[in-house]
Amino acid sequence: MEKLRFVGLDVHKDSVAIAVAEADGSVPQVVATVPGDAKAVLKQLKKLGSAGQLRCCYEAGPTGLGLCRALTAAGISCIVVAPSLVPQKSGDRVKTDDRDAVKLARFLRSGDLTPIHVHDEASEAMRDLERARDDAKKAERVARHQLSKFLLRHGRVYAGKTAWTKLHMDWIRSQRFEQEAHNRVLPEYVRAVEESEARVERLTKDIVELVETWHLKPLVQAMQALRGVRTLTAVILAAELGDLARFASAPQLMAFVGLVPSEHSSGGTQKRGRITRTGNRHVRRVLTEAAWAYRCRPAMSRAIRKRAEEASPEVQAIAWKAQSRLHGRYMRMTARGKNKQQTVTAVARELVGFVWAVARQAQRELQAA
Repeated sequence: MEKLRFVGLDVHKDSVAIAVAEADGSVPQVVATVPGDAKAVLKQLKKLGSAGQLRCCYEAGPTGLGLCRALTAAGISCIVVAPSLVPQKSGDRVKTDDRDAVKLARFLRSGDLTPIHVHDEASEAMRDLERARDDAKKAERVARHQLSKFLLRHGRVYAGKTAWTKLHMDWIRSQRFEQEAHNRVLPEYVRAVEESEARVERLTKDIVELVETWHLKPLVQAMQALRGVRTLTAVILAAELGDLARFASAPQLMAFVGLVPSEHSSGGTQKRGRITRTGNRHVRRVLTEAAWAYRCRPAMSRAIRKRAEEASPEVQAIAWKAQSRLHGRYMRMTARGKNKQQTVTAVARELVGFVWAVARQAQRELQAA
């Protein structure tokens, strides 16, 4: 039987520090520092043993998942670990690449590392696309904020009800100032808003177009049967969460997205606080936004019926149960005096359970097809 060797990789764009921890419990040692490309790492790893003998890991970061895929393709077991969950020594003020590699090798051997889910290349590409749209929305909000505050500083207040409509933009373009500098500033701010809006629109169209050829399209269609979950939200959930089968239960998924209460209990004292806010913040945000839809009483609007047409009767039944249960939860908590933000957060936590149920049902249907 081959003796296992646990390899910690401290990965940077120009270099990779490699440390090895033997299975006998000896002190891990740094064996090499190689250039930061997969071929150089593979060449060094082959000197350490056969592919079945090695267990590798490195921290998730800006270098991406390419190295993990290359090692896996070569038959070497490799995991990517969550940096925030790597154990840290209190008071340790020395940090080097070699020490980080040794630490990873030691904790990989002891089983104290938490791996992240490595998406397939198509899902990672879709995730990059939806995150690019999210960045574009942030830029749009910044551009609108700068324009609105410029107008407010000069006493120009829009009398209409809804901002950023065609009427609102026409009103903005019609503004004139005494100072010529202001008249030149205004069109620049307007152009920045228009360009950011066009960027968001282009990326939205790209997502809608490319989801048609994505292998997770059935999951996206099934999720849209839920109230508050449209195409973009469903794509974000599918791209960020990936294979939901890895979650054995709905509470595991709730904890993953950081919607469970934090806890500090000791002895006979139990104390729970605000939600943990750990895990995937993109998923947590869109779920919280979707949860606001459940403040309205259950109903099958024309838009919901149209979205649910592609889903199976079983998925539609889960979606209707979600409407009834989550609206009831919202009303009960509101009646007890809970503020709306706390109430919506609690509803979002339960919505995670229905997302998990829909995903499991969609997966069973795909396997049966």
